[in-house]
Amino acid sequence: MLGTIVNTLCIVAGTVAGVVFHRGIGDKYKTALYNGLGLVSLGIGFNAVISNLPKSGYPVLFVVSIALGSVAGTAMDIDGRFRRLVDKRSGARGGKTLADGLSAAILLYCIGPLSMLGPVISALKGDNTFLFTNATLDFVSSAVFASTYGPWMSLAAIVLFCWQGMFYFIAVISGTAISASLMTELLIVGGLMIAGSGFSLLGIKDCKTLNLLPSLLVPVIFFVLKSVI
Repeated sequence: MLGTIVNTLCIVAGTVAGVVFHRGIGDKYKTALYNGLGLVSLGIGFNAVISNLPKSGYPVLFVVSIALGSVAGTAMDIDGRFRRLVDKRSGARGGKTLADGLSAAILLYCIGPLSMLGPVISALKGDNTFLFTNATLDFVSSAVFASTYGPWMSLAAIVLFCWQGMFYFIAVISGTAISASLMTELLIVGGLMIAGSGFSLLGIKDCKTLNLLPSLLVPVIFFVLKSVI
């Protein structure tokens, strides 16, 4: 769990740095950093899709996953409920709200090759390289987010810890539970979600990416059913 702990602390440290130094960063520079983060999200998302799609043994699964997941998420109004809850707690009104920042940050921190593969490799091989690399990237990202949205962005660190911890303990309990094939499908779906978050950050299109979260369950359910049938 060392890599996950370091990754979590780097997000907290980055958030603190962003809050402390945000007054010294002009609005135009904040916008530039924010746009840069949106482009990074697009790059990471599309890279995850392009690099994993050729490895997929079920090239239609991600289409079905996104379709079913988006319908389920929209029906449950995950994005709307999250925004109302967070903005009510933080007192945010209009413009770039805390919910916007948290939803983008959580997806960027959690749904990616380094964050998902890292805990598995750490558990099975004791190698934290992926997680340490992810921690460095998340430190910079969290500082940028916090410069715009403030100290509440540290809440994303809790989500990351639970997310990576789940992958870590599943790998410890059963190294075969998270197969390479399942991970490939999850990374394709996750890559599309990160790209959607990038579009939102750039102000191109609000994809309401949190409504896509159920999409991650579809490949898991598919592989479970496949193993028992």
